[in-house]
Amino acid sequence: MTETIIIAEMNGGVVAPATAELVTAALALGGAPVLVVPCTDGASADAAGFAGVSRVIAAKSPVFSSYDAAAWAEAIDGIAPAGHVVALASSRSKDLAARLAARRGLPVVQDVVSIDGGQLTSPILSGKAMQTVAVDGAAVVTVRANVMAPAAAADADVSVVDASGDLKTAVLEVVARASARLDVAEANIIVSGGRGMGEPGNFRHLEALADTIGAAVGASRAAVDTWDEIPHSMQVGQTGKTVNPNLYIAVGISGAIQHLAGMRSSKYIVAINKDADAPIFKHADYGIVATWEEALPVLSDALAGMMS
Repeated sequence: MTETIIIAEMNGGVVAPATAELVTAALALGGAPVLVVPCTDGASADAAGFAGVSRVIAAKSPVFSSYDAAAWAEAIDGIAPAGHVVALASSRSKDLAARLAARRGLPVVQDVVSIDGGQLTSPILSGKAMQTVAVDGAAVVTVRANVMAPAAAADADVSVVDASGDLKTAVLEVVARASARLDVAEANIIVSGGRGMGEPGNFRHLEALADTIGAAVGASRAAVDTWDEIPHSMQVGQTGKTVNPNLYIAVGISGAIQHLAGMRSSKYIVAINKDADAPIFKHADYGIVATWEEALPVLSDALAGMMS
């Protein structure tokens, strides 16, 4: 099933009530709604669950402290999945919607007041007439406030994805969130690498990180199948080992179903991948969009400081 991305309407750093109406609009468009919350603090998205939303992504970046159209569009485009994009028809969000549409090469329909599948209705000529357009494929849509019934609140798992490009800040956030939930003394931690590590020799960097924090080193099936140097005994997944650690750090792992079957019950999942659309981010508590070469040195230094 395709996904429909909802850009939460923010008011003073808090998810505005009108966001619940956007959920209803997204459900009318079809697909699995994904709520993206632009924020400077991942905690801003903790109360952003709505019935019908498949997942919530807290897009965390300093750029969201104040509105800058170009910066917001770049940050959201970098972490939001492909598909329809739904936003409120406020002056700010209409501007943002147009910029996202331009970046993604999608049509944009503004000021929508009703949705019937792919049929979108909006007022024209200062409200003297209504037009209905048919959308075939993904589009960016803004919806007027108070025209859709709000979706009910519901619990939701929130994934935090750093959209700032500031790896040091992102890693410190990972460490802070992990240390609040983990008993590090139990050393119940796994660091796993995938084919995104580039070559088997690069697993030494994972081993160094594991030595620092008392972790085991795992691997995806793709890594095991690609390189003879990575033994099957390291494989995590459906045809490998099923694990349930407090902390699972996935580096260069796309997140294939086979791998997820072996680690999705981990209490806290951190994903590092250069592909913002990698499926692993759907299941991660915290995601960093970066190469392992960029992220691992910073992560190692931060965790070493925490352990000392």
